[in-house]
Amino acid sequence: MLQSSKKHSPSNAGWGNPPWQIDFRSTARALPSEVDFAIVGGGFSGLSAAARLRQVQSDKTTVVFEGDCVGAGSSGHTGGMTLAESAAGDLPGLGDVLNGFAEIQRELEIECDFNLPGVWELGRKKVKKDSPISWNDSGTLGVVNDVPGGSADPGKLVSGLAHAAQHAGAVIFEHARVERISHEQPLELEVRGKRVRVGQVLIATNAESLELSDLSGGAEPKFTLALATAPLTDAQLRDVGLSTRKPFYTVDMPYLWGRPLHGHQLIFGSGLVHLEHWSELLNLNIASGEAAGLMRLLESRVRCLHPALKNIQFTNRWGGPILIADEMTPVFKHHLKSKNIIVLGGYSGHGVALSVYLGRWAADVLAGKRKLPSWNKSLGAKH
Repeated sequence: MLQSSKKHSPSNAGWGNPPWQIDFRSTARALPSEVDFAIVGGGFSGLSAAARLRQVQSDKTTVVFEGDCVGAGSSGHTGGMTLAESAAGDLPGLGDVLNGFAEIQRELEIECDFNLPGVWELGRKKVKKDSPISWNDSGTLGVVNDVPGGSADPGKLVSGLAHAAQHAGAVIFEHARVERISHEQPLELEVRGKRVRVGQVLIATNAESLELSDLSGGAEPKFTLALATAPLTDAQLRDVGLSTRKPFYTVDMPYLWGRPLHGHQLIFGSGLVHLEHWSELLNLNIASGEAAGLMRLLESRVRCLHPALKNIQFTNRWGGPILIADEMTPVFKHHLKSKNIIVLGGYSGHGVALSVYLGRWAADVLAGKRKLPSWNKSLGAKH
């Protein structure tokens, strides 16, 4: 069969150039008229779910519809931090996210430079006396805690998930945006002007296509920024306190996060571009407007953190969407208009490990082997 020639032309080129590549190309084929499981969104959540569905329901058809290239959204433009729990902390019944993520990676034989050295929480108050970090950033910034976590290469991770799902028998369609869903039985998706009948659906588009997920009123899409430094010397890494190459994030404002990258480079990230509507993402360009201003601010901020970074150069600048849900709690529930549709997303910046982990859980729910979590119900009961 023909290979898709559009793979290397994502429509969001204005988001910049992350320091990793996505190595996957879907096979061009005709759209089906009917499938058992349809997954909307070819990122971490959707691809993890697709691979799992083929494991637990190999007698049923599983299709992924991705509106652009696999990983073109949040997953390919994240920073690659793998964190425990969620942005809201531990949740009822959540379980061990990092162990679950590691298990999925091993089982699917995905090589994504995953490691767990722990993560430093940085703050401007109650800094540890032996903190290896002492940065000038709206006060003196230092280590206040050491928590579980690490990092992974997002490009290798999304590529590995896509290959694993395809190898298991899932069919992945790129440049196949789902325009609308008909919620009457049987469910129908409109893709490329064609109607596809579907048994069950997982919507995993995160900050995009919020009308499909019915989250346009309950979660806020934002665009966040990051950059990668040129390689530092061993002496520079030692001077700034990152010779142990641990990821970090601040627990107070102004927010800053970062992690080591291959070849002695570092990633730093901060800043949120505010959006009136998620569709603004489609034409967002980091070289203009609010995004450009925030990127200049981030560059200046990194150079001012420590004298060893004063003249550092940057090799990559990029941004990506995040979806901030109510009370920072991930959305994992039935769609308001159909019990045969599950909505998953809203990781609030903590999505790398969590999205893969919950994607597998969502597949088990679709397959009737597990129940939805209780945290969305308890959240709703408080309002």
